[in-house]
Amino acid sequence: MGGKFTRVFRNFNLENRAHRVIGKEKPAAAPLHPPTEEALQAMRASNAEIQDKMNRKDNLLLSRLQEVYVASSDPPAQVTNEVVQSAKEECRRPQLTMKSGPFSSVDVENVPMGKISILEALTLLNNHKHSPDTWTAEKVASEYNLELKDSESLLQYFIPFDVKIIPPKDTKQITEE
Repeated sequence: MGGKFTRVFRNFNLENRAHRVIGKEKPAAAPLHPPTEEALQAMRASNAEIQDKMNRKDNLLLSRLQEVYVASSDPPAQVTNEVVQSAKEECRRPQLTMKSGPFSSVDVENVPMGKISILEALTLLNNHKHSPDTWTAEKVASEYNLELKDSESLLQYFIPFDVKIIPPKDTKQITEE
């Protein structure tokens, strides 16, 4: 009950009180320190000269601007086509893609030269793990268009997961009753 009573007095004549506060004169700023005031007056005087210069019409400058003529033309269309073609040549189609599954929508379509997709990286690491004699760094470099030093460091420092299930020594089997 106390909230309703307080709300009535709080909202009483609200609009008139707001207009009264808005209509008051704004408080004057504090007076400036004398050296600051002198510096501001000097700045205003120098700016006045600049303002006069800007507002005055300079016929010499206007005549020089009217004499200037700039002719521009677009570059030939062949140059832009060559740039697009060279960008396409720097990419290759991935060898492995996920055709189905939840991640097929985020599968890459073009792989830049010197790089491989995640699926290709996992596949080549697994191939190297199972048969390191056939999948050497040279073969990986030639197969996936990588530099030899990159493929060597890839095979040296990255190892795919190896899941090992170790049965406990003391095993008790649960029988169904």
